[in-house]
Amino acid sequence: MMRLFAAAALFSLLAGPVQSMSVAEFLAKANALKAKGALALLSSDLGLLQKEMADISTVYRADLQAARAAGKAPHSCPPPKGQVKMDSSQLIAELEKIPAKQRGMSMKTAFYAIMKRRYPC
Repeated sequence: MMRLFAAAALFSLLAGPVQSMSVAEFLAKANALKAKGALALLSSDLGLLQKEMADISTVYRADLQAARAAGKAPHSCPPPKGQVKMDSSQLIAELEKIPAKQRGMSMKTAFYAIMKRRYPC
């Protein structure tokens, strides 16, 4: 049993990072939650979308820090963590600006583009 657990843990490390969902998938889930009103708080999709954005923003901040540490210009220059003010409705509005034909892009790619546009260096 312990060997099975160790093998599963090793496989999860080798599998690499989880792929970000597409903008289209994110918007579909967000719109479905919006349609549920207060019942959205009971949906597992709410946590899924929150985790998606938390993971992306963590990687985004790490990428900025790595660029600075390497002496390279950062991708964008947002205010310090905790001072960026973008609520869910603002994020969705930004995502809805993306043409439907381009919504197959990952949420990570879209988020980086939004941050570059909002916080250029």
